[in-house]
Amino acid sequence: MLVADHDLAPGTVLSTSDVKVIHAPPSLIPRRALTDPSAAAGQVLAGAASTGEPITSTRLLGPENTRLAAGLPDASAVPVRLADPGVADLLVPGSKVDIVAPDQAVLASDATVVTVRPGSAQGRLVVVALPRDIAPRVAAASLTREVTVTLR
Repeated sequence: MLVADHDLAPGTVLSTSDVKVIHAPPSLIPRRALTDPSAAAGQVLAGAASTGEPITSTRLLGPENTRLAAGLPDASAVPVRLADPGVADLLVPGSKVDIVAPDQAVLASDATVVTVRPGSAQGRLVVVALPRDIAPRVAAASLTREVTVTLR
């Protein structure tokens, strides 16, 4: 199975040098464990991983991780940039938040933070899991106006 070759931060885009293959008894290999380093390359790690920690498909950004994070079978991942980039420093995978517009309109309640990506010129990108019927509205709103979150 694949394990982290060194400590990895949330939001890391994995390369083959970030993981290594180890041999373990079948009873110790987690379900959905990856086995091929090329399958991990280019994937985004949703949460931190310690050296030696197994890399599974549910630890990577994607449908499985989004469904598990939200606890919803129809969850969608929505990236948003927050009006105050410093708020992203308060968030970790699994945090529960409400997404709020400047006019105090609550765009989504009880969203689950999937990951917080490293900063760029526009600030850090926060990926949240939301029910599929709410996700498009939040995604569109975050493109046209500033949003922030309240922590639950």
